[in-house]
Amino acid sequence: MMQDVLFSQPMDPVADFVFDERVVAVFPDMIQRSVPGYTHVLAMSGVLAGYFAQPHTQLYDLGSSLGATCRAVQAHVNAGGCVLTGVDNAKAMVEACIQQFPATDGKIPVRFVCEDIRETTIFNASVVTMNFTLQFVPLGDREALLRKIYAGIVPGGVFIMSEKTAFDDENKQRLFTELHHHFKRCNGYSELEIAQKRAAIEQVMIPETTEIHLKRLEEIGFKTCEIWFQSLNFSAFLAIK
Repeated sequence: MMQDVLFSQPMDPVADFVFDERVVAVFPDMIQRSVPGYTHVLAMSGVLAGYFAQPHTQLYDLGSSLGATCRAVQAHVNAGGCVLTGVDNAKAMVEACIQQFPATDGKIPVRFVCEDIRETTIFNASVVTMNFTLQFVPLGDREALLRKIYAGIVPGGVFIMSEKTAFDDENKQRLFTELHHHFKRCNGYSELEIAQKRAAIEQVMIPETTEIHLKRLEEIGFKTCEIWFQSLNFSAFLAIK
């Protein structure tokens, strides 16, 4: 695994964050050192998928990046006749998955598609996962995307989503931002790296509060909407149709 040093040298200006070949090369290290609870979210996404997957249905991972969630889902789903589709709009990510992902391993077949998840057709789905992806979708497009996902899920199916979250209270926001930065420092990132990464991503990734996420999922129609995990300002949601 290559170490993430993308923001270790001074940049002027700092360009907006893009999931290009440079990010793909260091992505596993980057996300492990940047997202508290990431390993647990991945593992439990697979466990939850294994519980809710129904025979002869479709499974989707939206924003599949390098296929880590797909691996967890594939390892835990025992329901027969399922097909798992990983979708990502970053060509470099999808190409890496196609080259490296052992599609014949595991209990269900998996395929990867390079497209905007807003354009992905969701149908006959018993499990849809979307880990740390909605935060990169424009705010005005989020409800329509989630409504499309809901419409494509079968009764009893599940939507598993993880996100960086925000706080309405300024003091809480300040505290959890600093705690997140401290987490990064403990994982070896310098003050320069933290500051430049924040500048690169702040116009690209827009987090929302847990209250907004839960209210929107409920209004769309999911009968059960809960936070099943939280680590600092990162939360995982479970929505059952």
